[in-house]
Amino acid sequence: MPVTLRPLDARHFSAWLERSRAEYAKDLVALGQTSEDAYRQADESMARSFPSGIPAPEHVVFDVVDDAGVTVGYLWIGPDTSDDAGAWWIWDIVIDADRRGRGLGRMAMLLGEEYARAQGAHTLGLSVFGFNTGARGLYESLGYETTSVKMLKKLD
Repeated sequence: MPVTLRPLDARHFSAWLERSRAEYAKDLVALGQTSEDAYRQADESMARSFPSGIPAPEHVVFDVVDDAGVTVGYLWIGPDTSDDAGAWWIWDIVIDADRRGRGLGRMAMLLGEEYARAQGAHTLGLSVFGFNTGARGLYESLGYETTSVKMLKKLD
């Protein structure tokens, strides 16, 4: 099932921003944060990433669209935070839960790589939560290598 990346319509940006915020908060809750703390952290992160309520220069949010024209997820990509103009980052990628396991994420990632290359990127990085074994397997199968590991031990 082929997919395409379609730039998110500006009219839908606020709804996407809320969805991305909620997805991030849900992941933080899965890591053990309280819902209140998770949403506060997600709000702070979104405010840093979108201080004017729009993507930063060179950042783009794409709808991931299947061959039937149905939006099945999204991809946010742009330069990373380093001073290296050729270092890019997958800031967020989500495929709708009922559409996973069909190769859509793999195809979206490959299209994201093509897009980054066309923008002058020579590297593409991403972060993935440790509990997200499906995504980790996908990224490893695409040639992404672990560059750092963040660990936590609860002392309650």
